[in-house]
Amino acid sequence: MEKAPLAATVAALQPRARAELAELVAFKSVADPAQFPRSECEAAAGWVADALRAEGFEEVALLDTPDGTQSVYGFLPGPAGAPTVLLYAHYDVQPPLDEDAWHTPPFELTERDGRWYGRGAADCKGGVIMHLTALRALKENGGVPVNVKMIVEGSEEQGTGGLERYAEAHPELLTADTIVIGDAGNFRVGLPTVTATLRGMTLLRVSVDTLEGNLHSGQFGGAAPDALAALIRALDSLRAEDGSTTVKGLDPDAEWDGLQYPEEDFRKDAKVLDGVGLIGSGTVADRIWARPSVTVLGIDCPPVIGATPSVQASARALVSLRVPPGVDAEEANRLLAEHLRSSVPWGARLSVEQIGQGQPFRADTTSPAYAAMREAMRLAYDGQEMAIAGQGGSIPLCNTLASLYPEAELLLIGLSEPEAQIHAVNESVSPEELEKLSLTEALFLGMYAESKG
Repeated sequence: MEKAPLAATVAALQPRARAELAELVAFKSVADPAQFPRSECEAAAGWVADALRAEGFEEVALLDTPDGTQSVYGFLPGPAGAPTVLLYAHYDVQPPLDEDAWHTPPFELTERDGRWYGRGAADCKGGVIMHLTALRALKENGGVPVNVKMIVEGSEEQGTGGLERYAEAHPELLTADTIVIGDAGNFRVGLPTVTATLRGMTLLRVSVDTLEGNLHSGQFGGAAPDALAALIRALDSLRAEDGSTTVKGLDPDAEWDGLQYPEEDFRKDAKVLDGVGLIGSGTVADRIWARPSVTVLGIDCPPVIGATPSVQASARALVSLRVPPGVDAEEANRLLAEHLRSSVPWGARLSVEQIGQGQPFRADTTSPAYAAMREAMRLAYDGQEMAIAGQGGSIPLCNTLASLYPEAELLLIGLSEPEAQIHAVNESVSPEELEKLSLTEALFLGMYAESKG
């Protein structure tokens, strides 16, 4: 597979890629009807379906998944006897958070300082555009040499498992020889990277009740059990003095033996304030790729403005636990719930409700597809060798696919390098990375087809 003609075509396709990414970013496709109307997700799904039809995909369908969202599927036939590659991305996005903190409108793709800003630009609407650009480049240079299945999920960010359940009920739909998940990212800009591990996750809604109703803090405070204080005590028990996660029964000391993440680089990428220390022990890679990590995502309690002098009768929190490879997410969920129940003070009533869950993942980087990806990345990145990293985030579908299709090779690439600031305000994508990774994928599909020749 020759680089030069493909590279020229991918470069010529970049204005189209930017225009289409702008159209896709404009949809407020947060898969939570409490925040944005479902019509925004439906419109984004329709856009993806139309794009697949325009590229010659057959059997294009909007899949109604069990969580009430839609994923988009299509099949592009290749030459007779060619292997089948499944390409994955998702069109749903994280909410914009504090829109006033964005330098430009979150749902309007805006170029600034050489990057394209907008919610979903990197995670993962850019992944949809990456797949389309790679296929278009191949079509202009002799044709797509493999059968392509494309699946674009509609609820990945919510962790509600709709596509996983749909795939389990229709296992024939996504069968493939190799699966390329376009929802990861390079370790940093310019360093081509495949992701070998993903942490799983479990998400719990925790409720604490102590009284039949709020009480005057002067008349009853000091003896009446405060639900908010009880919740805080229980949540605090999830961390050691140094900030390490300490859920009883989970190993807090696992180590990562691959690519390392220098602490000074992490501080810069995470934008840690001067004088504020990192939490946990061991290397940064140990902490974010190999060990469990708990995060309190939100607490329901009275806001400061409008608060009254009351002992609180009830309080709630949303707690996320990231689960490293080698740990079963269901078991971690059980341990987290038991830990919280045993840690709540004063006999307060604590209940837990599971909101979402996904298993961790570990790829086999010795498979033939990785050899093709290694060479494709080396060519696309002008001699830069492929790095192998972990990722602290979760893509629950990966384990489902690995379980359903144990013979399939599974690779994770994507546009979510540290400067992209995914899940935060001012998310952006590097257009140079979009171009190089589109070229990488085109080269990979050609080399993979030749290797299966």
